[in-house]
Amino acid sequence: MTLPNIKLNKESFLQGDSVVWMILLALCMISIVEVYSASSRMTYGTSVHFWRPVVEHTSFIIVGLFITWIVHKMPCTSFKFLSVMGLLLSFILLIVVLFMGRVNGAARWLHIAGITIQPSEFAKISLVGTVAILLATFRDKKTGGASMLAFKWVAGLTAIICLLIVGENFSTAGIIFIVMLMMTWIAQGPKKWLWIIIASIMLGGTAGYCTLKYVPQETAEQISELPGLHRFSTWSKRIKKGNDLPADPKEYNIHDNIQVTHARIAVGTCNIVGKGPGQSVQRDFLPHAVSDFIYAIIIEEGGIEGGILVMFMYLLLLYRAMRIAERCKNRFPAYLVMGLSLMLVVQAMVNMAVSVGAMPVTGQPLPLVSKGGTSTFITCAYIGMILSVSHTAKQLEQYTTAAPAQRQDAESEDEVPMEIVTQEESAEA
Repeated sequence: MTLPNIKLNKESFLQGDSVVWMILLALCMISIVEVYSASSRMTYGTSVHFWRPVVEHTSFIIVGLFITWIVHKMPCTSFKFLSVMGLLLSFILLIVVLFMGRVNGAARWLHIAGITIQPSEFAKISLVGTVAILLATFRDKKTGGASMLAFKWVAGLTAIICLLIVGENFSTAGIIFIVMLMMTWIAQGPKKWLWIIIASIMLGGTAGYCTLKYVPQETAEQISELPGLHRFSTWSKRIKKGNDLPADPKEYNIHDNIQVTHARIAVGTCNIVGKGPGQSVQRDFLPHAVSDFIYAIIIEEGGIEGGILVMFMYLLLLYRAMRIAERCKNRFPAYLVMGLSLMLVVQAMVNMAVSVGAMPVTGQPLPLVSKGGTSTFITCAYIGMILSVSHTAKQLEQYTTAAPAQRQDAESEDEVPMEIVTQEESAEA
């Protein structure tokens, strides 16, 4: 029987899971085509050249791919330090943005040295890494799952970050909360408390929905004057407009809630097979067609099968992340991969649900597809981290299945990172 070859090909330009690489490149290509098609509203009636939005976006994609390449070359153990430092920086930026980053009625962006950054994006990726550390480090000896101490730390950090975000970006805070809950469940945290939280979410969500839907608009305006609740009336309007439809379709005001209206027209007029790339009609009327509602443009041009294909790519990414996590010999990289993939997929599903009218408008971009700066770079870093863990897991798998003589050769040639050897020896001990 021939032993597996453990030469790790450090000279390889692209490392990690090949399927994840293909998903990344495919979504980037779809993004360039659809952003170019959907950017007509950005150039019509302005002095902006019609090439400028897609050239700018393509440059962001190229930089994002370079970030992915840089990050995927980093050892996954380095993400521990970066996550903790990133969380501390995010905490500071989230406080600063509350006072200095108000745009369109919401404090979400900061302008630093001519660069626009969104602190909540840094908070998401760094919180996932920090929570993965906590869940992997503090374990219950009886149950084998995450301990109560880990649960308290995760709950505390999540609460702090969500409270800093929820007033300005409710949907982002909700996504963060859900992903942290799912990570704790995967890590086998205290089931009693997890069920209590789930029950509280269901009750609180139902009460909140009913309050937003049935509260009189005048009362909603008064509540919006309270500190930290200035977007209450906006949330109330979105819930009401997204669900209240007149009995007679002729009485529907097409200019009221224009985003939802034209997104639904885009989806409804795709004729199953789509109108073809660049043939969208609703892009000329739909605000934020290149970001929040780009999935509606994808369906209009690519048809139902195009929308299913994009959805399938995100679900395939989650599946590959699960396979990578199964191959990990240590808990931290496994939890990290699952947290990152869940953050991407949950956000993608929220964006898709909004575009087809299944949810109220939230303002969440479609990861790797919507036009953006900070979000594109951070999302590419997500993929880079997943690829890094994938590559490290493959190295360890090859190392543990090799003969002792081959192990010594690989170690002498420095083909196996020292942290892998140390982790393997400690596991055997």
